[in-house]
Amino acid sequence: MSSPDSAAYPSHTAHEIATQPDCWRKAAAAAADHGAALPGRGERVAVVGCGTSWFMALAYAELREQAGHGETDAFAASLFPVGRRYDRIVALTRSGTTTEVVNLLARVRGQAAVTVVTADGTTPVADVADSVIVLDHADEKSVVQTRFATTALALLRAHLESQGPLPEGVRTVAEAAENAERAVVVPLPGDLCAAEQITFLGDGWAYGLALEAGLKMREAAGAWTEAYPAMEYRHGPISITAPGRAAWVFGQAPHGLADDVARTGGAFVAESGGGEGAMDPMADLIRAQRLAVHLAGARGLDPDRPRALTRSVVLADARVAQ
Repeated sequence: MSSPDSAAYPSHTAHEIATQPDCWRKAAAAAADHGAALPGRGERVAVVGCGTSWFMALAYAELREQAGHGETDAFAASLFPVGRRYDRIVALTRSGTTTEVVNLLARVRGQAAVTVVTADGTTPVADVADSVIVLDHADEKSVVQTRFATTALALLRAHLESQGPLPEGVRTVAEAAENAERAVVVPLPGDLCAAEQITFLGDGWAYGLALEAGLKMREAAGAWTEAYPAMEYRHGPISITAPGRAAWVFGQAPHGLADDVARTGGAFVAESGGGEGAMDPMADLIRAQRLAVHLAGARGLDPDRPRALTRSVVLADARVAQ
């Protein structure tokens, strides 16, 4: 089968996906300038966000704990346990206007140091934060988030690098950006472009990226996707995999999983498992983003303006849970 290319369907989203390697490098270079605003070793930290930003928070929290830098929790902003003690709360929000994030930070300000990572420092979130880190070079025209989210994660990863050794097997941001250069141009596998369904799986910090890959496919292309921790796949989700469907693993695949998927007749994808030539999981996410754009175009959908979605969820006061 031929290998389709997402470039066949030009869009803001496709352009933004392709610019990620440079965005990551800029964020990594700027990390040292924001050291005082980012979590220090030993701090007890909560990272919050909504949607894509929440998934990046999950990835960072796992990375930070694996690196031994301190207890780190990640929450959807609407589920944050107000009253639990933290030294610092880090909020990821591209728009800076998301109701759940703004309201949460207003409630917890003064209980912990509050740092916001956003694409626009002039938005309401700046009024409820102690420190604001603006990644405006990674802002996006598309409703669907791609480069801002991964650039925020690159910033946080680079800060971890500056504080000490990364967990075994985790690449530097510079290495991830090199992998990303390949990810933005490598042909997309034809069997994935034709797949009826894809289950995304993630090991460790890559679980957050698996969740994000599934979300991108649903947002941009209306595709049937699911996402689980890699070791949970055998506990039920494997039953959905069959010929014409696929399981895509981010990070190290559990022993024997490839054989288990082969027995279902489904396709098995694992390009970021840590072996020689494998991609960094964040770079592998770029391939899933590109696949989402390709499928959207093939289905006559606009990935820049997905159905029922807006750039930011801003709720009327009466609809916000207190």
